[in-house]
Amino acid sequence: METPAFPPPKDAQEAQILDKLTVIRDQLLLLKRDRSKYIRSQDVMLLYEQVVEQVKHLNVIRKGVDKAENRLDRVLESCLQLLSLFFMTIGRTTEAPAAYALTSTIKRLLDHLTEAGLYSSKDLDSMSHTISELDRVLKSTNSQHSPYLVELLANRQEVCKALLENLRKELGEMEDPLPNTHEKLISILRSMSLSNTKAKFSTTEVQRLQGQLKEIDQTRVDGNFVNSEGRVLAGSDNVSELLRRCLLWSDIVLERKGVIPDNFRAKYEVLIGIRNDLEKLSITQAWSLRETDLYDYQRELDKIDESRVDGNWLDEDGQPAELYVQRTLLYLIRRSYGYIYYLMISSEPVSEALLPIYNQLQTLKRCLVEVKNSGGVGSVRELYPYSMKLNSIDNMRVDGKFMVGDDIPEGQGSVSGLLAECFELSYELRIAAEESEGGGGD
Repeated sequence: METPAFPPPKDAQEAQILDKLTVIRDQLLLLKRDRSKYIRSQDVMLLYEQVVEQVKHLNVIRKGVDKAENRLDRVLESCLQLLSLFFMTIGRTTEAPAAYALTSTIKRLLDHLTEAGLYSSKDLDSMSHTISELDRVLKSTNSQHSPYLVELLANRQEVCKALLENLRKELGEMEDPLPNTHEKLISILRSMSLSNTKAKFSTTEVQRLQGQLKEIDQTRVDGNFVNSEGRVLAGSDNVSELLRRCLLWSDIVLERKGVIPDNFRAKYEVLIGIRNDLEKLSITQAWSLRETDLYDYQRELDKIDESRVDGNWLDEDGQPAELYVQRTLLYLIRRSYGYIYYLMISSEPVSEALLPIYNQLQTLKRCLVEVKNSGGVGSVRELYPYSMKLNSIDNMRVDGKFMVGDDIPEGQGSVSGLLAECFELSYELRIAAEESEGGGGD
């Protein structure tokens, strides 16, 4: 379904591996779509081991041979991407396979930032931190998993690090207060692009943002950002160019008012739908996200992104999209990849089977912390609802484990640790309340 542009392998042994991987991929897709029961670790690990076995055969066949990418590579990539999301879903987020999908998304985001040249140091800091975390994951789990997979992930990590380094260099050195000005301009630009893709276009909102750009423009002297002594600040040219691009975009957005021409309307609607779905998931993800759901969104985005010719889309007559359309579609793609990245790094180290309990405990902890920060409770009686809920969750354990049928889902330590934190908070509040009641009776 996603490999028509790639030819089948000519080698008979590779063709056999392709057949086997296609069957595995289809099994993974079926498992992903089955909502009647939660995803079990043993089901995922069985398919993971089957993929690793095929990878071993492929490595032997291709050793020392440099081959052009064929359909086998694409199906293998799909298998690894799905397995990666499955590892997140079953709560094994700190193991090497879980890193595969995340590195794919980071690479996409970095490629887009490189292409557009519109980003801030904050964008890079988040991804840099995530890559450092993934480095630790690879070092700590490399003996547990296929050497091929670990090597593949390490290579992908190095590509991402190189892209990050180049982007940092492109930002260049900026003297204060230009880093803050640069950050503000990127924020305004993204706010305008968001306004441009809302269901109802707001001229007032874009004019307000344009006004902020003009205020920044007025702080320049002869087209330069200068210090109190009139010296041109380092980085002035870069920030001035960014300001120029922002002002130009504000004029275009106000002129077009969110209207996309018919020849690109279908693509726009698909991207709006994806962006809106992912936005909702980012708000409710703790309760509604199964990480494997991200696969379909990724595939759809990848397909639209890769359909560009020389960086742009062509309509049915082979005509390229005008600047306004191109930028609008690119914004939606980048925003959607950004949501996917956020949802992946927010994935909890808990199986989806235990997530309902984990989420209840997260809510209980927030409530208890809020009660504590607002001065505690007036009497022990006020803590009864919290204590009853905590005891009911604690009583669900069998020999200290949260069981689902005969299974012991992943994430026991995380759930038990959170339960212990809640009990500790409840205990502290009870002691404080007892002391308060005792003091009141003296």
